[in-house]
Amino acid sequence: MTPSERAMLRSFLAEDLGRGGDITSQCLVPSHQMVTVQLIANQRGVVAGLPYVRALCRLCSRRVRLTSHVREGTIVHRGQRIAQLHGPARPILAAERTALNLLGHLSGVATLTRQFVTRVRGTRTMIYDTRKTLPGLRHFDKYAVRIGGGQNHRLDLSQHVLIKTNHLKALGGSRVQTIRESLYRARRVHRGPLIIEATAVEDVLFALLWRADVILLDNMPLRDLRRAIQLRNRLRPSVQLEASGGVTLRNIRAIARTGVERISVGALTKSAPTLDFALRVLPARGAV
Repeated sequence: MTPSERAMLRSFLAEDLGRGGDITSQCLVPSHQMVTVQLIANQRGVVAGLPYVRALCRLCSRRVRLTSHVREGTIVHRGQRIAQLHGPARPILAAERTALNLLGHLSGVATLTRQFVTRVRGTRTMIYDTRKTLPGLRHFDKYAVRIGGGQNHRLDLSQHVLIKTNHLKALGGSRVQTIRESLYRARRVHRGPLIIEATAVEDVLFALLWRADVILLDNMPLRDLRRAIQLRNRLRPSVQLEASGGVTLRNIRAIARTGVERISVGALTKSAPTLDFALRVLPARGAV
C-alpha cells in the first residue's frame, strides 16, 4: 500500500469520525471490550478491497486482526463469510461504516469489470477503465478494475498524451491541420506513446499518416470501426485501436469482434452498483 493510499484512508476515517470520534461507542462500550466480527456477503459478486479493510481497522487500532476466508478477486455468494475481525470493540465499530462503504464500492467495480471482461472472452480485446472516477477514489477504483480483470488507462493527466476533440478545437483550423499540428507538437516534447481521439474514419486516416501510436475511436458505429481497422491494417498494422463511448454489456461483444485491441468503459468506475456486505459482531470476553 502506497503512502498516498494510506493518507487517503486516514482522511476517509476522519470524515466519518468527526472531531469527537465515535461518541456512541465511547458512551456504551467499555474500552477493554473485545469482539469477534464476521464479514458477510449479502449478494453474489467479486470481492475487492480486503487489504483496505484491514488497513482501516489497523489505523484505528494496531490490535485489530483480520483473517481472510477468501482471496481478492474471488466470486462470493450471498451469506458467505468473507473474513473475520478480532480486537477491541471501539476501533472496529469506529471503522465499520468506512470499511464497508469502501469494500462495497470496490467490489461493485470489480464485479462489473469482470462482467465486461467475460463478455469479450475469446477475442483479442482488452477492457480498459477511464478517468471517470470520484475525486479521492481513483487509486482505489483502478485497483478494483485490475482485480476484476481489466486494464488501467492513464492514472492522471501527466502520464500519457491523449489528444481529444476539445484539444483539437482549441487549436483552431481544419481537422486535418489540427491533427497534424497536435501530433507534431506532442512528438517534439513527449517521448512516450501518443494517443489521439478520432470521431470519423477520416480522422483515423490522418492519425495514421501522422504516426499516432493509439487511436481512440469515439462513438463510432460498427461499420466505421471495421473500416478503421481495415485502414490501420493496410497503412500501419502496429497502431492499436481503442473503441469508446456508448459501450454496454449488450453491445461490447459485437464491438470486440470487429478486431479492436482495446475497449475503454467509463461505466466501470462511474456506474458500478455497490456490492452489499455486513458485519456481524459477536461479543467476546477479554480485555485489551
